[in-house]
Amino acid sequence: MIKFFRKIRQQLIAEKRVSQYLLYALGEIVLVVAGILIALAINNSNEQRLTRNKEQVYLKGLQEEFKVSQYKLKNLIALNQQNAEGARTLLRFMSDSTTLTDEAAFSKLIYSTLAYDIAFNPNNSLLNEMINSGSLRDLSNPELRRRLTNWMATVEDVARQEQDQEQERKRILNTFLSDRYSIRTVLEQAGQTADGLDLSPSAQPHSNLALLQSKSFENHLLLFLLACAGTTDTHYLPLMEELEAILELIHREIEN
Repeated sequence: MIKFFRKIRQQLIAEKRVSQYLLYALGEIVLVVAGILIALAINNSNEQRLTRNKEQVYLKGLQEEFKVSQYKLKNLIALNQQNAEGARTLLRFMSDSTTLTDEAAFSKLIYSTLAYDIAFNPNNSLLNEMINSGSLRDLSNPELRRRLTNWMATVEDVARQEQDQEQERKRILNTFLSDRYSIRTVLEQAGQTADGLDLSPSAQPHSNLALLQSKSFENHLLLFLLACAGTTDTHYLPLMEELEAILELIHREIEN
């Protein structure tokens, strides 16, 4: 088309028809500009499509990560609630030590309450990569970007609370380092030596029931219970709400 206008323009110059020459020259310019604009529009459309495809890859990856983290946190909340309930049961027995005289039952309760530490380990590999590479800006939803940025700081805050609770758990366990009490009795009565440690039963198991009379043990249990409640109520449950809000935003962006 441009060559066509050029030939006409050259012919008009030869025939000295200036007004028509200007008209055709203008038409040639319009065609060039239109071609440039169309090319830019196509290029922008392609870039937007590539950006959207890249965003979708990130969104689906984040969705998988946060679903795994949701599963982990759900199980951790259940475990911590179990720990707290075990501590409450022990404290009730300490209020009336005559209600618990069975060494095996006491050992199993001690073990189920104190055997496991708690630590939320979310799957953040993709999120960390996006933050470090600056790819978080590829997400078009500003609310989602804000929540993802704050997520890391929230997880760090939860980890500090978990460390405080772990310190309280260790203080209770340190009670058994005294010659007056026996960790082995707890493990044997809870069925752990045969299953995992491959130890033969003690000839004369040492009783730990005297702990029910220990004010120090009671104090440590109370602090542990407070830590459990604080971890669940003020950290884990709000964290679960935030996690679910992030998953909902991700779901909406994928659907759109």
